[in-house]
Amino acid sequence: MPARIFDRQEVFRLVEQDLAQLVEVLPRQAYEQVHLPGAINIGLRDLDEEAPRRLDAERPVIVYCADELCDLSPRAAARLRRLGFRQVYDYVPGKADWLAAGLPREGEAADTALAGDVADRNVPLCTLDQPLDDVVDMLDETGRRAAVVVDDDQVVMGLVRHREAAGHTGGTVGDTMRPGPVTVRADQPLPPLLERMTQTGTAAVPVTDPEGRLLGLLERDDAEHAVARREAMVH
Repeated sequence: MPARIFDRQEVFRLVEQDLAQLVEVLPRQAYEQVHLPGAINIGLRDLDEEAPRRLDAERPVIVYCADELCDLSPRAAARLRRLGFRQVYDYVPGKADWLAAGLPREGEAADTALAGDVADRNVPLCTLDQPLDDVVDMLDETGRRAAVVVDDDQVVMGLVRHREAAGHTGGTVGDTMRPGPVTVRADQPLPPLLERMTQTGTAAVPVTDPEGRLLGLLERDDAEHAVARREAMVH
């Protein structure tokens, strides 16, 4: 049975250090649109002919497809084992997981502006039990409008907006924060996301990975500028 990999950072490490061969087994059109850096494309039906020619049977091979519900990569991994490849790994969450985490990408659509590309990674952070006055001071010093509340694992717990926090004295972040804020994944295209933010009056939205960990904060002003630049380049 081929080994299964769920950790995208482990896939990233193995490929970046040239310790494994990366293969997307989706149809060519999907691969050409966007794929993981360094991946080659061998469709499931072409494995018997192309794998022995394009892959080194003595080196580890990582295969992936669309997502955890797609069965192409486990089938491809099993087939590669039958073809004599000894070290075969199935990156189970696949391309959807990789893109949602804002990791590098290649392909024809790789330059499409996404939420993760524009989100500010240098975000003011605070914790639930932190004194609220300290957070207000931090926002005053940095000129920021909001801080993101996270736990020890960087999972988003809430938002503290300056205009709301400044009206309180004493207490902790947990007393004032907005719990359970709406978040978006890093692979959300900017134009429709900006439209939703404008319609709902949302000034900023946290961008998180599939585990709910903070990647950055996307402010509407930054999204507007990015979309405007992209439109100017097109025209």
